[in-house]
Amino acid sequence: MRVVAAMSGGVDSAVAAARALEAGHEVIGVHLALSQSPEAVRAGSRGCCSLEDSADARRVADKLGIPFYVWDFSDRFKADVIDNFVDSYAIGETPNPCLRCNEKIKFEALLERSIALGFDAVVTGHYARLHDGVMRRGVDSNKDQSYVLGVLTDEQLKHCMFPVGDTVKPEIREEAAKNGFGVASKPDSHDICFIPDGKTQAFLGNKIGLRPGLVRDTSGEEVAEHDGVYGFTVGQRKGLGLPREQLDGQPRYVTDINAHTGTVTVGTRKDLRTGTIVADRLKRLSPEIHGREFDCEVQVRAHGGVVPARARIVDDPEAVTPAGRTKEADELPWRLELTLLEPLEGVARGQAAVVYRPDNDGDILLGSGTIRATGAWEDAQGSDKTANQEDQPQSASA
Repeated sequence: MRVVAAMSGGVDSAVAAARALEAGHEVIGVHLALSQSPEAVRAGSRGCCSLEDSADARRVADKLGIPFYVWDFSDRFKADVIDNFVDSYAIGETPNPCLRCNEKIKFEALLERSIALGFDAVVTGHYARLHDGVMRRGVDSNKDQSYVLGVLTDEQLKHCMFPVGDTVKPEIREEAAKNGFGVASKPDSHDICFIPDGKTQAFLGNKIGLRPGLVRDTSGEEVAEHDGVYGFTVGQRKGLGLPREQLDGQPRYVTDINAHTGTVTVGTRKDLRTGTIVADRLKRLSPEIHGREFDCEVQVRAHGGVVPARARIVDDPEAVTPAGRTKEADELPWRLELTLLEPLEGVARGQAAVVYRPDNDGDILLGSGTIRATGAWEDAQGSDKTANQEDQPQSASA
């Protein structure tokens, strides 16, 4: 096959490209230019997509003897990832920009261009396994990246290859060193690539501006003021600006964010426990399970815990999301209702709920949805209702 190897400049994508070549495929290397200021998007191991990363990717391609190109998707990255990130925080959601980048850039923009140019597939260094359309977790549980691939469609997966998913990270580094790749010991990038200094609140503040509101305890008492709901996320403990961190001897956490009223609610750790989830913007879930209850496991963060749940997929009559965003063409017209069998803490609107079926050969990824409402663990234990937390329509201009 003729394949495009997405080469980020890191060790994983370097080995993925090498393995694709060793497997007999015709390979070209492509580095994605995502930043409009690439010289400013790496600080140590923070960030990615810098000029340094592009140079590292080119050196690996030269070592492999494959053609190398840089494709500029910076405008689309700003519109689909950065602007989406800002808009989501402005309406009280907690988005995952890496998941959005996979969805809109690496496996939509890149794949579309690759197919248009006559290539058969895109090769990446994600730690996940794909065989006959079935995606499983990567064998390295510490590096598994199937969660951020939960937004891909069946059609996209037909044109994807993940060559490193069957190997643990230390062995990938050893293989890179044997191949003479200079990136063999390069540290992994982390945090948000377009906020390389890690100061997310300052970044959002510059984009959104002041939108003062109140911080209330779950009792309804006003305990502080704030400059904007974008400065908070559900589960947050530090930086709440409370006059006394422990109002009754217990630390406080953000339990809810309402951008419509500008109210941030704080409570005890017990108040963080979630028992039910409703998600929309569904991807990949099989029509065969529509309308039926089924057992699954659910994960709501890239490196978060996994809990068992009972799930049900039902029709979703709403034409738009609660935030007012029109559903996209590849999103199923259903909603996912999850009743958790163990509580999760700090579940926030805007996060992805990725659903798996446990399997002895590695959990099978069934699909994903974007969380739009949650219900308390205690309520779920005493009721058969699913995710009944009120979630008023909000807009980015609220």
